[in-house]
Amino acid sequence: MRPSFLLVLCAAAALLSAPVEARRVPANAQKLYDQLEAASEQFREGLAQLGRGEAVQGRESIREASATLLESARRCGDTRGCDTARFLAAYDALVQEGAGMAGGGEGFSTPTGGGRPADEASPVLGAMPAAARPVAMLRGRDLRQVIELNEPVKAALAEWLTWMRPSLITSWENYQQMRFLMWPEYEQAGLPEALLFGILAKESNGRVHAVSRAGAAGPLQFMPATGARFGLGWREGFDTRYDPQLAARASVLYFNERFAELGDDLAFAVAAYNGGEGRALRLKRAAGDKSFWDPSVQAQLPPETRDYVPYVLAAAWLFLHPEEYGLEFPKVDGAATVLRLEAPASIYQLAICLGGPREGFFRALRNLNPRYEPHVAITAGTELRVPVAVPPLYREHCVSGPRAQQAVALMAASKPTVPATATRGPDRGYRVKSGDTLSSISRRHGCGGATALAKANGLRAPYVIRAGQRLRLVGCG
Repeated sequence: MRPSFLLVLCAAAALLSAPVEARRVPANAQKLYDQLEAASEQFREGLAQLGRGEAVQGRESIREASATLLESARRCGDTRGCDTARFLAAYDALVQEGAGMAGGGEGFSTPTGGGRPADEASPVLGAMPAAARPVAMLRGRDLRQVIELNEPVKAALAEWLTWMRPSLITSWENYQQMRFLMWPEYEQAGLPEALLFGILAKESNGRVHAVSRAGAAGPLQFMPATGARFGLGWREGFDTRYDPQLAARASVLYFNERFAELGDDLAFAVAAYNGGEGRALRLKRAAGDKSFWDPSVQAQLPPETRDYVPYVLAAAWLFLHPEEYGLEFPKVDGAATVLRLEAPASIYQLAICLGGPREGFFRALRNLNPRYEPHVAITAGTELRVPVAVPPLYREHCVSGPRAQQAVALMAASKPTVPATATRGPDRGYRVKSGDTLSSISRRHGCGGATALAKANGLRAPYVIRAGQRLRLVGCG
């Protein structure tokens, strides 16, 4: 177990065990704290049940405890005198306790040795002993036996290994930074990690703030209505579809529901993820004994779904068998810790002063702290999740000194803007381009924020915009 994890775990334990004077804690807040204690005990009992082989009872206990914890945390945010950080610390500690019990105590870190024996045939699994156990299983079947290496999957393999190779590597690197948040959700449900990686690689390349033209959002790309069915949505001004841990949990619930409907048919379940569960269920029932890959079934699928399924399965296959194709996934230290900001700073500013090799730390900081807009200064004293390499670099380059000053100066700079003219008037128009967000459009045109721009255009949360859409820039510039 790494020292950084010990510090985080000890801090969480201290939060849970420290005595609190009754006179300083409002009664409503204390009631929520009591619920936190009870739910934590239920969560631990679920872990104990899993350890005794009582899988069904254990998973149910953990699900109930998690639901209570999340609901109590939500109510805490609306209760005066209630500390939401206490709930976050407790839940993180419990999830890591479960991961440590299952994987030999590695906690936040990507395992490098010890624990259960690794699959020597795969350098990917060899680097992650926890993944060598039920990670490749789908309800008792080896995922290597479930994925059919047919022509569509082979064609997708060829694309992942050629022009899409950079995307696959980027997805791997991004996933490793978030693995401690996402993998425990799949592991506790007994679902394959390779499936999680395949979905993530095809949907978002591991960028938690990815948004599709259709309005799907987050690392696993949930549509608003589907996300809401599985507990995702707007909470205190934040769309939890962007939260990697909650998105993974919702994905588990979604797949369990699909597997129950579709008889554990992996290809149809993946098709449902892209093309809709109603269509997949109708096709499955009409297909009878026919395979998903039967031409008569394929003919009834949209082209996007016909491509999507082999891409996901091919990425999952490469996750399990990189060495067979000369694919080398880079080693990534996925260990995380907590950094307390000593001065206000945005994620952009931190990425500049931290420096670092290759792509730096921007994506990791963004993915691990999805609640914060990257250009907005975060107040001093805020605790951020960061890779373990960040704290020493932060103290050396971001608190004071030339790089710290340089980062502040660069963030204070602004792009030249074209002044508004009388011919334009106060109400101008803008056609949305691919990759635009309301925040980026507002910044470029001086519109007073995404909320103001959304209101001017009659948009409602989650403020989905599409390429080609025409927006009114009311009072901008």
